[in-house]
Amino acid sequence: MADKWILQLCHGYSAPFGEVARQWRVLFKGTEYRVLTVFLTGVPDEQVKQLVGGDVMFLSYKSKDLRGMKIRQIRAIRKLHLKFQFCFAIAHRFKSIYIATHLPGVRVIGVSHAYGVYDRLLRKRYVMKRASNLRLVGVSNAIRDDARQALPRLPAAHIQTVYNHIDVDKIRIGQFTRKEARKHLGLAEGDFVVANVGRLHPDKDQATLIKAFAKVQPEIPGARLVIIGDGRLRPDLDRQIKELGMTEWIDLKGCVPEAYRYFSAFDVFVLSSNYEPFGMVLLEAMAVPVPVISSECGGAPEVLGDAGKFFPMGTSEGLAEQLVGVYREGRQRREMVADALHDRLQTLFSDEAVCQSFSTLRADWDCN
Repeated sequence: MADKWILQLCHGYSAPFGEVARQWRVLFKGTEYRVLTVFLTGVPDEQVKQLVGGDVMFLSYKSKDLRGMKIRQIRAIRKLHLKFQFCFAIAHRFKSIYIATHLPGVRVIGVSHAYGVYDRLLRKRYVMKRASNLRLVGVSNAIRDDARQALPRLPAAHIQTVYNHIDVDKIRIGQFTRKEARKHLGLAEGDFVVANVGRLHPDKDQATLIKAFAKVQPEIPGARLVIIGDGRLRPDLDRQIKELGMTEWIDLKGCVPEAYRYFSAFDVFVLSSNYEPFGMVLLEAMAVPVPVISSECGGAPEVLGDAGKFFPMGTSEGLAEQLVGVYREGRQRREMVADALHDRLQTLFSDEAVCQSFSTLRADWDCN
């Protein structure tokens, strides 16, 4: 029997979208469908191809090529449709949705990864014009509800949630031992390690984390803060650390390849973001597992549930209180909390769990 093809159309593969493409491809593992993943921008990359798996194509447009009416890109995708006869399409972000909805007779699942995607009037009108052949997805209930609010004329059932998800076994198998991870990161066995992984960007608000840690460091024996990631705020954060007199206890590690492999070194993971539609890094912490403290931001509360600990966004006092509380709970209690997070991950955010929930949604939307 001939393959039934699905088009997965992505703007590019910069993090986290290579992993996102993998997630959506595995939703069809074991089905009659075969997924062709097409990246509109970005040069061919073998590592990305291996990460996504299956059939991958790079069209190598520049970002500037995707401005305006995108006629060249629409023609290129229509040419692919003539060859593969796609049953339906998955499109990530609005530019990809716009292009995919120009395929005649092809149902499109448009995936939103951020707030405010449909706030623009022209986008609202375009979505309503294509409503009969378009279904929308948010990667969290927070993103789903944002889209529903922006598009009140679209039936709520046409805008659903499909969570981001991970290969739990891959994360756990890939972990260094606690001793190995700490050695790689220059940490002592007796340190109490607070960690953050993410871009050094205003959205991630590591400044609040640094301020909170400086407040509690004298109260927590062996406390160390490790921040993995790089970005334009590095000079500002370096300056903040020096002004607080914390250079001995706070390390900005920069980019660390396969950072997820070092999570076993952490005693507690902190997501300090003030903008976080979902928080993929939370799933990595939950897989290890590691206790998590998060700001009350975006999709984080629905990811962590009752097993997470939270503080109001941007409040160093609230975060400081949670840090001290986690330390005082003791290692046995922290391990119990981490196990609860891992159970939640397996139930809601593993590849297997989301595959099962999506199969029901796909049937409801009559994508066959």
